[in-house]
Amino acid sequence: MKISDTLTGKKTDFKPIGDVVTMYVCGINPYADSHIGHAMSYIFFDTVRRYLEFRGYKVKHVENVTDVEDNIINHANRQGITVKELTEKFTARHFEDMDALNNLRPTVAPKATETIPEIVATVQGLIDKGFAYAVDGNVYFQVRKLSDYGKLSKRTLDQMKAGARIEVGEAKQDPMDFVLWKAAKPDEPSWDSPWGKGRPGWHIECSAMSVKYLGEQIDIHGGGQDLVFPHHENEIAQSESYTSKKPFVKYWMHNGLLQMGADKMSKSLGNLITIRDFLKKNSADALRVFILSSYYRTPLTYTTEAIEAAQTGADRLARVVNKTVAAGKGKALDAKPYYDRFIEAMDDDFNTPQAIAALFDLARDINRAEEEGMNAAKARETLKELGGVMGFTFKGKEEAPLDIEPLKKLAVSITEKAKAAGVNADAVTDDIEAIMASLISVRKELRKAKQFQLADEIRDGLSAVGIALEDTPQGTVWKRK
Repeated sequence: MKISDTLTGKKTDFKPIGDVVTMYVCGINPYADSHIGHAMSYIFFDTVRRYLEFRGYKVKHVENVTDVEDNIINHANRQGITVKELTEKFTARHFEDMDALNNLRPTVAPKATETIPEIVATVQGLIDKGFAYAVDGNVYFQVRKLSDYGKLSKRTLDQMKAGARIEVGEAKQDPMDFVLWKAAKPDEPSWDSPWGKGRPGWHIECSAMSVKYLGEQIDIHGGGQDLVFPHHENEIAQSESYTSKKPFVKYWMHNGLLQMGADKMSKSLGNLITIRDFLKKNSADALRVFILSSYYRTPLTYTTEAIEAAQTGADRLARVVNKTVAAGKGKALDAKPYYDRFIEAMDDDFNTPQAIAALFDLARDINRAEEEGMNAAKARETLKELGGVMGFTFKGKEEAPLDIEPLKKLAVSITEKAKAAGVNADAVTDDIEAIMASLISVRKELRKAKQFQLADEIRDGLSAVGIALEDTPQGTVWKRK
């Protein structure tokens, strides 16, 4: 296996530090529902974890919850509720959304507010080592103490200084310094510390949680490309300064961003589609096909046409996996070439587009093989197994239950006409499956009796209520259109 590392800019062999692969993925700021831009990152890293486990690795996956920060406080105040009420609500909704997308739950999902002792200890350690200083209850990291600051984002201090500024009320020694601990403000959550009451800065919580749950050095750190600077740059600075160990992360992995037109999808821009709204019209598998059909480091543009194509593809895979056919008596379809293609693609920096292409080719050839009377049972199991590695559920989008009344009406009409034409027809029942089995049987008998017009009336009547018939070598099957 090879992984592209953002820090070195190179694709290198994957060799984990220990027996368990340690993976930290930056989590949510829970003040609103998660959107499909979030889903892009979490679906990809869920697939990374699934593939590593498929390849025999044990994985410890940590995804933090930033449950105290400026945006959260502002939203809670505007809504007249506590920060805890707001964050608990949207943290729960986020993981409900992840479940709906078939993402595995992280091994640990720590909250910043539950990691305060470790955060305070980390900040104090940085002060003791001479990398941080306290001023008026705030604590800042001294960026210029590090000669290699900017190595992840490939920026120089002079480049970064041009955009740096000191906010009103700040007492930084240098505009480049970043906050580790914020002094308490009125009506904001705060905790005791050696520097007075306050709360953690954004960056320090991830370092503290990573060390607490995964150790001082980890294998994979993931997140969106918008986190490279300043968040991950600052994580490297404070983590390596605190532990005196290098590197903090062996493989930095950053996914491209989901765009709506020319802009990235984000809460601040308001150009977002929530996961919940997406799933009202599309399946979870459609979103996974859409996201994983693009190489993870490239930006992805959302369009209605692209989602419709992804839904069609997801439905095609589901039909093949869920199709019930009698095993053909001919030669078995060999799925190994597709399996090998899948492994080769995923081993090459998680090349999900090529891996999915192998799955679609396998699905197509399963259909062809069965039409020719071959046995594709094991090939279908391979498709299901590899699709599971991609997190596919092989379920279509949620649909309203079929209305039985139009089917009963059609069945009554066809039964009467078939009997009048001398063709035996079963009595109508109150069960959809039984009605469909009866109509398919009657249609078969009508065709044998050369009553083609009446047989076509069954097909047309079913089509009018959203059901399509498919004639296969193993018999006629029905599906929703």
